[in-house]
Amino acid sequence: MSSASPSYKGHRYPVATISQCVWLYFRFPLSFREVEELRLERGVVVSHETVRRRCAKFGQIYANELRRRRPRPGDTWHLDEVFIKINGQRQYLWRAVDQHGNVLDILVQPKRDTRAAVRFFRRLLKGLEYVPRVVVTDRLRSYGAAHRQVTPRVEHRTSKYLNNRAENSHQPTRQRERAMKGFRSAGRAQRFLSAFSGISPHFKPRRHLMTAAGHRAEMTIRFAIWDQITGAAAMPTAA
Repeated sequence: MSSASPSYKGHRYPVATISQCVWLYFRFPLSFREVEELRLERGVVVSHETVRRRCAKFGQIYANELRRRRPRPGDTWHLDEVFIKINGQRQYLWRAVDQHGNVLDILVQPKRDTRAAVRFFRRLLKGLEYVPRVVVTDRLRSYGAAHRQVTPRVEHRTSKYLNNRAENSHQPTRQRERAMKGFRSAGRAQRFLSAFSGISPHFKPRRHLMTAAGHRAEMTIRFAIWDQITGAAAMPTAA
């Protein structure tokens, strides 16, 4: 699948520098200042504020393109919600993954009532030409109400133990939340987590199912895809 690369018109730094800053920030638990330091070690002078702006501008663009290139999600969707603290206030992070652990979407909302569940269901189905075969959730009543409104013909399973797939998918978010010492606003949390859930998993194949040589080959392919979607593949090699 081919698509037009993002426009970098008016940007001072080369594409390779921008794409690597975005990769470092969303792939590893690094601050903007730590990304600045890593680039400086390679002889590239870029301020942490520039790193922040480039991640804000291009992170979601890259994540969206990676999602477009991934295979069609599985037919079993696992949904779960977990609370996160934002400026001392409790908010809820809704997440959906398929049976293979691929993140389908996330949504930060202030509540976990029926209205919030319906909104998340509709967000998941927006733009799709199919519906899942099975939806798995915990026993929160909001899921049942949303299911009856939005996907009444889809099988709905509720169990504490069937939903480990979705619950485990929250772990990378918790790790970043600790590294970032929390989120400052719901909007920033949504923007970061939406890009993070699209970029970070791309560089995390199921390593435990691969040989060392197989893992290296798969990562080579994934880096090549990253260069294609960022436009770095068409540019001269940079530091």
